[in-house]
Amino acid sequence: MAIDQKPLIYLNNAATSWPKPPGVLAAIEKSLSLPVFGSGRTTGTQGEDYITKAREGLSSLLGGVPPEHLVFTHNATDSLNILISGFLAGIKGECHALTTALDHNSVLRPLNEYGQQHRIRLDIIPFKDCSVSPDAVEASIRHDTRLMVMTHGSNVLGSVQDIKAIGDLLHDHGIYFIVDGAQTAGHIPVDLESLPIDAFVFTGHKGLLGVPGTGGFYIRDPEAVAPVRFGGTGTDSFSLLHPRGMPERFEIGTHNYPGLAALAAGVEFIEEKGIPSIMEKAEKQTAFLIRELEKEKNITIYNEHPDLPIIAFNIRGLQNDDVGFMLARGYHIIARTGLHCAPLVHDAIDGGEGCVRISHSWFTTDEECRIAADAIRRIAGNADSAVGQA
Repeated sequence: MAIDQKPLIYLNNAATSWPKPPGVLAAIEKSLSLPVFGSGRTTGTQGEDYITKAREGLSSLLGGVPPEHLVFTHNATDSLNILISGFLAGIKGECHALTTALDHNSVLRPLNEYGQQHRIRLDIIPFKDCSVSPDAVEASIRHDTRLMVMTHGSNVLGSVQDIKAIGDLLHDHGIYFIVDGAQTAGHIPVDLESLPIDAFVFTGHKGLLGVPGTGGFYIRDPEAVAPVRFGGTGTDSFSLLHPRGMPERFEIGTHNYPGLAALAAGVEFIEEKGIPSIMEKAEKQTAFLIRELEKEKNITIYNEHPDLPIIAFNIRGLQNDDVGFMLARGYHIIARTGLHCAPLVHDAIDGGEGCVRISHSWFTTDEECRIAADAIRRIAGNADSAVGQA
């Protein structure tokens, strides 16, 4: 069978999930088959109110938070920029902020930009054994610490952080806490009503099974973050000032209706399957893949007990990009290589060289896991022979 006829094995779900549930594709098609229905923007009633449907679905999935406190944006990065910028807009002068070495550039870059502008003094907390400990956070707090932004789940190591213990500690010191949940929403239980966090960021195209260009955030107290973008909302149009009620306080312009239709359908699929079932399957397949890869001594796995369906590894004697190329061209397996937009993680685990990451989803079959494990071990075995001959 020619390479291009082999079935595709997609193991890059931590970047963007694929395939999508049939209901997601159907929702997009349906949303485009009728005129857009948006409150305050049309006299038509033919379409479905996908904005409300998505908001209410996420409210249920994320612990029953008030739907109006869920804000839709372009993606998680957009959400983080709005929250960080809006919080700092209310701070006079320079303050101290914290993040972690586990974080993605969607957190690191905005904070470092504000550091360059002398708006914040930033400390980056290291991790040990794939986690940032509450003790390390406490040791980093200063008298002028006002903000901490950190990941809930590492996009490289698959480790879920103890945001409850960290949040309790931060709130004891009056520090605003923003959590990046791009890798956890849809994969594990997230009860925002019970977690001591101030804002939680999500994206639509990963674990929530929607499409790119959708995302948002939950905010507990909207008054703690100033709006930083203004424009049309379809409401209160006589006023030349942007509305301050929720969710309009942070939402501007025309929504991505097909994207939110997809997000609503993705959340509905997750609710139907149930987070416990999703977790059980992910844990089973992750454990299988790691057991199989551990059989080849030439493979280094950077977290042997990930909490999320993410496995990061390298093969001795091969560049990670070359391994990704071999998997794609030789086996039709799609992975991700390089730094994964998380340079500080790689500084710590592989000297900044980067690694190969495979990440499966609900739609990954056990047979696909077996084929992928065999392919990686075969590549590693050949590399081991080559190293031995050198």
